[in-house]
Amino acid sequence: MNLKAELSRIKPSNFILLTIAGLINAFGVTVFLAPVKLYDSGISGTSMLLSQITPEYMTLSLFLLLLNIPLFLYGLRKQGATFTIYSLYAVAIYSLGAWLITDVLPIDVSMASPLAGDDLLLCAIFGGLISGIGSGLTIRYGGAIDGIEVMAVIFAKKLNLTVGTFVMMYNVLLYVICGVMIESWILPLYSIVTYGAALKTVDFIVEGLDRSKAVMIITEKPSEISSALIEEFECGTTNMPAKGGFSGKDKSVVYFVVNRFQIAKMKTIVHAIDPLAFMTITEVADVFTSPASN
Repeated sequence: MNLKAELSRIKPSNFILLTIAGLINAFGVTVFLAPVKLYDSGISGTSMLLSQITPEYMTLSLFLLLLNIPLFLYGLRKQGATFTIYSLYAVAIYSLGAWLITDVLPIDVSMASPLAGDDLLLCAIFGGLISGIGSGLTIRYGGAIDGIEVMAVIFAKKLNLTVGTFVMMYNVLLYVICGVMIESWILPLYSIVTYGAALKTVDFIVEGLDRSKAVMIITEKPSEISSALIEEFECGTTNMPAKGGFSGKDKSVVYFVVNRFQIAKMKTIVHAIDPLAFMTITEVADVFTSPASN
């Protein structure tokens, strides 16, 4: 896709949501994590460590820009212009928000969290949750707020790793380095709690709490089952031809998507029509339908 086509996909409304995401992320990091010297994950955590061991003028906001911008620009060809623009904007807002909270607004974040004091567990949990909301919103609306995610997409496959494994390995290495640098393992261990809370929150924001369920029904009565499911749940099914591996009989696979509250009723309907039907149920992260299918 050429640059003009890429830029035409940019939605101005997304910048409003990315602004909110960047400010939320800044709030979680600067109000809960940085005051008690806990570490975020990825480049954000790296920036926090560097800001602690360098002169005062080398601030968190500065390192966020210095480390993230080259990584996003490096990933431009792989990720595309739209993603890169969204990401750079989110990082800029994150950096601006961190600067405002630490240096401009009348909030004392120098010694302890204004909201959780020096309670490391509270700071780890709420810092992770809030920064996870910011990161999740950024991903949901087309960007990323941490350059390590871009590096993971580019290099994970070359290293025969998944993206998640690449990010996890980076963070483990970061926390080990933090422990060595500060000569204590308490803060890095609490930072792992932060990472876990943020990871789960990102999943919730991006994919939703109530994931849909994909059902594959192997049956000899596909028409009857499809008709019953369509009538009951008012949504479509997909029928695919199949053959029994052991019996050699002609069968069909009925593919159907439900939510978790519909599973019990769906099972009852299917087994009432075909007691021998075989079903598998798996989670799906998201469901997209075109206007023509409605």
